[in-house]
Amino acid sequence: MVSRQTDISERALKDLQRLQVLMVDGHFDYGNGYHGRAYLNAHQLFRQPSTIWRFAQDLIDVLPFELLSQVEVFAGPVTGGALLAHTIAGLMDGKRKLTHPPCVFAPFNVGTDRGLYLRSFYAAQISGKRVLLADDVRNTGETLHKCAELVTEAGGTPIGTVQIYDRLEVVKALTVPNIALAKYRAPDNYPAEACPLCASGQAITAF
Repeated sequence: MVSRQTDISERALKDLQRLQVLMVDGHFDYGNGYHGRAYLNAHQLFRQPSTIWRFAQDLIDVLPFELLSQVEVFAGPVTGGALLAHTIAGLMDGKRKLTHPPCVFAPFNVGTDRGLYLRSFYAAQISGKRVLLADDVRNTGETLHKCAELVTEAGGTPIGTVQIYDRLEVVKALTVPNIALAKYRAPDNYPAEACPLCASGQAITAF
């Protein structure tokens, strides 16, 4: 018998492809010297507020209660996770009793050096709090790892990480639970100069 969590995850993976958020059979130039068949178009994910709200609700449904019940702050990078974290926080407040302290939200900003940092206002909000980190996609895990470091530096405690889509290519995992709504291992990427898709004459996918 398929569990409810498995059913939600399988449906989410299909919806990501139906909505052209996750494209898995193209020829994409990633702009970093590599080409590949799969691409996550986060712009499609956030284009309609109802889409991110739906996926955020699904994430809440698959998150363990014992983890959710501990969260005091939802945080994420402005490159994608911040909007997801903000949405989850709002949905959680709608489920809790009015006497329960409201959820706190904190975004990680991008500096001029393209590195993440935490503004002093939000660092103060995080201090002494249990923090759940959210992102739209987990690639190597580097972004969530940096976010966790910033939380710790601010005096907070990272207790888990969540994302809508996990590429299953993490190289820098944290020691806290990680929950993904959908998982899909993308096909191999290729150096642009040795791309077999280019060699076969397949045009770069435009969108």
